[in-house]
Amino acid sequence: MSSSSVSAGAAPGPSRARMNIGEVLDRLRPDFPGITIPKIRFLEDKGLIKPERTPSGYRKFSGEDVDRLRYVLRMQRDHYLPLKVIGEHLEAIDRGLEPPPIDAVVPTVPQVALAADGLPSPESFTRRDNLRLSRRELVKIAEISEELLDQLEQYALITPRAGTGHYDTDALVVARTARELADFGFEPRHLRAFKTSADREVGLVEQVIAPHRRGRDAAATARAEEAVSEIAALSVRLHATLVKIGLRSS
Repeated sequence: MSSSSVSAGAAPGPSRARMNIGEVLDRLRPDFPGITIPKIRFLEDKGLIKPERTPSGYRKFSGEDVDRLRYVLRMQRDHYLPLKVIGEHLEAIDRGLEPPPIDAVVPTVPQVALAADGLPSPESFTRRDNLRLSRRELVKIAEISEELLDQLEQYALITPRAGTGHYDTDALVVARTARELADFGFEPRHLRAFKTSADREVGLVEQVIAPHRRGRDAAATARAEEAVSEIAALSVRLHATLVKIGLRSS
């Protein structure tokens, strides 16, 4: 990436359009579905972007600000770089330098050995959609029976959204997975063990993150939100890898 692709932004001309934070989200979400307003504010708090402020205190973002956000999010998602390192890259770019090369200059293990095998990323734990399925739609799309759905609800593996009675994307994934496991002889009562294990992991994550949630400002909220997503993804990776090791050694 050349230094021209991310600009520190000299004094903008009066003709340059400015965006509010909602418009920035609209631009970023197609490539980064997990991006949120607290996340943007958190990156601002870290000094990675510096949007203008109106006299009334509202943020106004330039095209250069959006480019910097894209760079930060891409480095986090694709290269797992910590924010401190990304900040050093941006500082170099701001001074007209080329950022340091991303790839290591020493021999490393093949990338496939470090791949996450399709495991969920931190962004997947913050991603939300507006999918709302009726009971009949869930049964039809997931290709399950009413009886199986009853059993999945009985063991709290699927729960409709409170107040609406509709089902979301997560319910659809659980229903389809339960159907596929049923082909191997797994019944919903067997899957209760997975729910119990997940509840324990959630409890552990909540216990670790509780001190971070005591802050009342937007930056503290964003830090807690980001930490939860990262810890959740790491715990799933560890769990899956330990299961793989156990099965391989059995």
